[in-house]
Amino acid sequence: MDLVGSSGFESCKVQVKLIKGVRIEYEAEGDSEQTRYNHVAGLLSLQRHFVYEPEVQSPKIAFLFISRNRLPLEIVWDAFFRGGASKFSIFVHCRPGFVLNKATTKSPYFLNRQVNNSVQVEWGEASMIQAERILLRHALSDPLNDRFVFLSDSCIPLYNFSYVYDYIMSASTSFVDSFADTKEGRYNPKMDPVIPVYNWRKGSQWAVLTRKHAKIVVEDETVFPMFQKYCKKKPLPEFWRDHYIPADTSKVHNCIPDEHYVQTLLAQKGLESEITRRSLTHTAWDVSNSRDLERRGWHPVTYKYSDATPMLLKFIKEIDNIYYETEYRREWCSSKGKASTCFLFARKFTRTAALRLLNVSALGDFN
Repeated sequence: MDLVGSSGFESCKVQVKLIKGVRIEYEAEGDSEQTRYNHVAGLLSLQRHFVYEPEVQSPKIAFLFISRNRLPLEIVWDAFFRGGASKFSIFVHCRPGFVLNKATTKSPYFLNRQVNNSVQVEWGEASMIQAERILLRHALSDPLNDRFVFLSDSCIPLYNFSYVYDYIMSASTSFVDSFADTKEGRYNPKMDPVIPVYNWRKGSQWAVLTRKHAKIVVEDETVFPMFQKYCKKKPLPEFWRDHYIPADTSKVHNCIPDEHYVQTLLAQKGLESEITRRSLTHTAWDVSNSRDLERRGWHPVTYKYSDATPMLLKFIKEIDNIYYETEYRREWCSSKGKASTCFLFARKFTRTAALRLLNVSALGDFN
């Protein structure tokens, strides 16, 4: 109770705070002392029947987008985030100097959400994991951010915000696609003994991290420098003139940093028991061109307008297990102790493909 005014009850204003900040006020001026006393006693008695409940803020999911410039699928994400209330935050890593303003984004959710210390990202370079670390550092500045989701600019959500939030927050683990990498040519022996070969892991970069694991990535000063120095993609023949190439090119290690870094770091820290070893983002791989596969490696399928059908999404949503050939392991997907779909997001979709899915309501109601 707050009393405001002169001594005694000659002239006072009585305020009693009840539930959720609601106040009942009583102007005491002009009443007799006994009347004022009775009113105050009555208000205090009323107060005891209420329990003050301070507003509790929900933990948030930080959505971390890695994009070149504009977000081509922002119209899909705009619809998705409308159902999120105050349970999310957004951070976008764009090329240096690019700003998400009213001229470059139509969604209020992405307005000015670019990080201000971005780096130029090159595929297959350590700059990709540097961008991830920058995003995490910014997102960790908000103490309410409890989960951290990496997304590309070609990702779409498969379910509404409520479903995605419950799925991610109900798990105590990170979701990190991680498996033993037995393929020759990826691991560089020069990483040993800092990174021994038995801790070398591979997987998708599209992970979902707990706050604990996000901090570990940001604070890492041991594994990241080794990746910068020894984990490099193998230059293609057409670019040999721009790079130093050993006489025996068969000994060049073809290492893609973002496919190994988080997985290997968590293995180094002995934290693999704290992760669910799968990604929540579906990616289809194009292995049709065997010649290109030998030269460049696998590349994800890009879904165009003609591919974007309700049947495609139905197929992805019905996937309930993943098989890892190198470990002879099948990962059955579950949520809250029950069998569930494996994926909450999917890539890579063109803008026209995503718009078609919205137009035919294949993505469902995000609200």
